[in-house]
Amino acid sequence: MDRIIDRYLEDCEVRGMAVGSLPRYKSALRIFQGYMGGRGIETANRADLVGFIRHLREDRKASQKTIENYFSTLSSFYEFLVFEGLIGANPALPIRKRYLRRYKENADGHERQLISVEDASKMIRGEPDIRNKAILILLFKTGMRRGELVSLDISDVDLVENTIRLKPTAKRSNRTLFMDDEAACLLRRWLRVREGINKRKETALILSSWGHRISRNDVYRAVTEAARRAGLHNPESKRLEDHFSPHACRHWYCTHLFRAGMRREYIKELRGDSRKEAFDLYNHIDLKELKEAYLACIPQLGI
Repeated sequence: MDRIIDRYLEDCEVRGMAVGSLPRYKSALRIFQGYMGGRGIETANRADLVGFIRHLREDRKASQKTIENYFSTLSSFYEFLVFEGLIGANPALPIRKRYLRRYKENADGHERQLISVEDASKMIRGEPDIRNKAILILLFKTGMRRGELVSLDISDVDLVENTIRLKPTAKRSNRTLFMDDEAACLLRRWLRVREGINKRKETALILSSWGHRISRNDVYRAVTEAARRAGLHNPESKRLEDHFSPHACRHWYCTHLFRAGMRREYIKELRGDSRKEAFDLYNHIDLKELKEAYLACIPQLGI
């Protein structure tokens, strides 16, 4: 079974999955392997998977989001086994549909918090650490995902054209993102500090306090602590709208671009969601035109 997991992780790399996510996939599969008590996880049936949800919720006290992440990994793993001809069908799909689907229509507990432009400015102004300021401004001004930020190298940033070139991933179509002058200015301030602390000659754009590439948890802590100081994040609340996470920055970015009048297809291009429709595949958007629209619509934070 260890060999099958290793083959799955190799397949994830070939498919362009973010390298930083692979340890989490491996950990989720190991935990399920331990739950199965010596039985191969490729033999798991409906009862095993439902029991695993109960185990995560009751024994490990896992949050709903964590359980969903575990089953996302399991579903991906079983799709690989189907592709390899090792099993006939993905057993995780019906379990996810029945037990882990989110019903958003009347559930205000799943409404993501949207803050104002003024509150975003307040978060960045109130952050004392220049590295964390850079993390916040990049998330707010580019709408990139947390994993995309973690994987950035210094060579991915062009401070002449004020562009960022993201690493290729399965989730991302458009890889070119833009910055405005206030984001670029703050990033330059971080780069001057980075130069003095980069004793290990790391290529990563954002470094941890130990001089290594930052982790997803580093980004999460930077955002939630800044939001907590600004009165925008309550870690004790069970309501999603009382929390402010890195993904809420992406929500803020898209919503405020739309409110500023940006065309939907431009926002969709900047979000970089994987293209699924024929129209998306053949609708090429000029980057110069896209950048002009971005600079016209991106909110100014007065940093």
